[in-house]
Amino acid sequence: MDYLDAALTVLREENTALHWTVVQDLALKRGYLDPFTQPDIRKNLLTALARAAKEGLVVKEGTGVYALPPETHP
Repeated sequence: MDYLDAALTVLREENTALHWTVVQDLALKRGYLDPFTQPDIRKNLLTALARAAKEGLVVKEGTGVYALPPETHP
């Protein structure tokens, strides 16, 4: 699973806005990201979230806090 897919999956599962550190922690704990096979998880996850915010896939609700756009909530 790539960084963006992992972040979107965590945000969908939690169904609430989360700080990127929580997204990273949950993605690692749930096995969506693997620190042994995926390099520089912090940098790549932040890059993926920033890109997703620019593309409208996520909404930045505060410093480091991301959520799914309202229309994508179940």
